[in-house]
Amino acid sequence: MPRTEAAARRNPKSATLIDVAQLARVSVSTASKALNGRSDVAETTRERVVEAARRLNFVPNTLAKSLQTGRSGTVGLITHDFDGRFSIPLLMGAEDAFGVNKVSVLLCDARGDAIRERYHLDVLMQRRVDGLIIVGARPDTRPTLGRGLPVPVVYAYAPSDDPEDCSIVSDNVAAGDLGVSHLLAAGRRHVAIIAGDTTYGAAVERVHGAKRRLSEAGLESLGGDAFFGSWTEPWGRAAMRTILTQYPEVDGVLCGNDQIARGALDTLRDEGRRVPDDVSVVGHDNWEILATGARPTLTSIEMNLEEIGRLAAQRLAEAMEGNVSHGVEYMAPHLVVRASSVA
Repeated sequence: MPRTEAAARRNPKSATLIDVAQLARVSVSTASKALNGRSDVAETTRERVVEAARRLNFVPNTLAKSLQTGRSGTVGLITHDFDGRFSIPLLMGAEDAFGVNKVSVLLCDARGDAIRERYHLDVLMQRRVDGLIIVGARPDTRPTLGRGLPVPVVYAYAPSDDPEDCSIVSDNVAAGDLGVSHLLAAGRRHVAIIAGDTTYGAAVERVHGAKRRLSEAGLESLGGDAFFGSWTEPWGRAAMRTILTQYPEVDGVLCGNDQIARGALDTLRDEGRRVPDDVSVVGHDNWEILATGARPTLTSIEMNLEEIGRLAAQRLAEAMEGNVSHGVEYMAPHLVVRASSVA
């Protein structure tokens, strides 16, 4: 028989849906509908049921709920990002989008290994997740998982090579354009581009956007192209030293990431160039621990990784309801202005 409220509160783990229904003075089916957000329940009734559940510290039986709805209330996120630099913001965005206590996100690290990815995929399928988000190690096209999976899949940060899949990625071309536009607005006309590894699509795309914007302004980057290298501070220092030697008129520098920009700032300071009075510097990725710790603090382009995670979760939730999206969606970047680019 249903227990009293006092008894249920003394032993909250054993409070049942019957107890909630009795306290709210509704049927068990109505209590279930109210707690599951069904639209065919009056708002006043829903409020009464929710209040009764709160008073009883009612904890839903997730197994029973999954049997009833055919869903586990979990999704899997498989990442290839070794250190979490990109996957953690994506995970935070996805969890925000799914909402607290509604959908749990299970994080698996495949470490750039296709075999490990397949293992995690098999485990997640055994756990009967309702969908998958796949995060690449780098923002380059990756192989699709295929079309035979029993749950919907969304690719984030790195797009799938299948145009029928749904992929959410950063707009790196727009990021390069945005960085140069800011330097031009600051009055800079002798702009150098220090880029990362040419094997990364993001490096090439950012340079493409930057050079296109310079061309629209009737200018070209110093040396006619970017200085490509690695994604490191030592490369930023070395490239900046070369630029100062060959093109002493440089008054603006767009860097492929924040590590490169930190290195460039070191060399400019060593060579007696004032930032931003003599040379303005802009980075990419807005890695806050680097950008705010730089001397001076670094203007950087935010790639909105949390927003990519939110949109990936939204598209996955839509696909779980039968509304599947296809193709690649690009997330626009925005600029975070600090002391390195404007006085």
